Amino acid sequence: MHTGQVNDLLRTLAPQVLGILVRRGADFAGAEDAVQEALIEAVQHWSDSLPDDPKAWLLRVAGRKLIDAQRSEAARRRREQRVHDEPPPGPTEQSDDTLLLLSRCCHPALSPASAVALTLRAVGGLTTAQIARAFLVPEATMAQRISRAKRTIAGERFDTPGDVRAVLRVLYLIFNEGFTGEISLADEAIRLTRQLVAAEAAEPVRMDPEIAGLLALMLLHHARRDARYTASGELVPLDQQDRSRWDTAMIAEGVAVLQDALARDRLGEYQAQAAIAALHDDAPTADETDWPQILEWYDELARLTSSPVVALNRAVAVGQVDGPRAGLAALGDVDPGLARWDAVAAHLYERADDVGRAIQHYTAAADRATSAAERTHLIKQAARLRAQA
Repeated sequence: MHTGQVNDLLRTLAPQVLGILVRRGADFAGAEDAVQEALIEAVQHWSDSLPDDPKAWLLRVAGRKLIDAQRSEAARRRREQRVHDEPPPGPTEQSDDTLLLLSRCCHPALSPASAVALTLRAVGGLTTAQIARAFLVPEATMAQRISRAKRTIAGERFDTPGDVRAVLRVLYLIFNEGFTGEISLADEAIRLTRQLVAAEAAEPVRMDPEIAGLLALMLLHHARRDARYTASGELVPLDQQDRSRWDTAMIAEGVAVLQDALARDRLGEYQAQAAIAALHDDAPTADETDWPQILEWYDELARLTSSPVVALNRAVAVGQVDGPRAGLAALGDVDPGLARWDAVAAHLYERADDVGRAIQHYTAAADRATSAAERTHLIKQAARLRAQA
């Protein structure tokens, strides 16, 4: 088995082994360190041939590392203390601890940045160096962030999974980071959300349809990834994208997942957002987009959440259905401090043939852009209108 296959297997097994140790009563931080040490040994020993039961091998080595660490700590403090904390021997359980682990990594005491980093390390199986490169920070900085996160939740008992909505928020944060460096965080978020859907499927009565709603939303957005940028890295707006480059298989899967979630008749914000994304993906051309139905979903979404971003996007839909002046009126009720407010205003003023104000807002939007690609796109829009004027 080549190195890539070994690494893929270890990324799958690592959170399972960590979940077993935690469920047996081990401290999360100590167990996570022990699993990381076991992974290093596995890479060294598995390059030639795999053990008969890789999961049992990894659990045995991680358990031994954990016991050694506990004994060392006990000797430093009190020689006979904490012996009872050693995880008892036993078979490699098959129960899925995905939600339990994610609940720990997304503990409310953690900042969003810390929760994201700890999730990618403990559940995603990424190395600290990979996570650091993904977020464009030094490895030492990311290591400190992860260490602080583990200290923050040290001693917390998680006998049952925590708030699944907190987990979903962190997974969506990871997804929205997109692709940076060698790691596609969007792909990683989809992989982790799939695991969560699979874990919850074992309890169909309790399953929160918002989990499937989030997976559908990710799939329906990620299906457009190849059409979002030109070969030179320039941003391509949704209405100008080459739809033949969209991933139709991923769209079909996203729609199927969404339909299953909606059938449970417990609507949530991720399901509503996925429904909007599905309507965009379903349109053969931008002109054939079903904007009236999209506006209905935004009205539904506005009832579910008071998010100003929803109100901002709803103003765009109003402009498409009732005209740009109606869209501007709706935009007037939205906080102009939002990052994309000027970009939406520019779009609506341009459609209303108010070129001067459109140029003004495109320029302001470029100044507030959060990425180089977005800034370049907005500057070009302003330049285009100036040339026309």
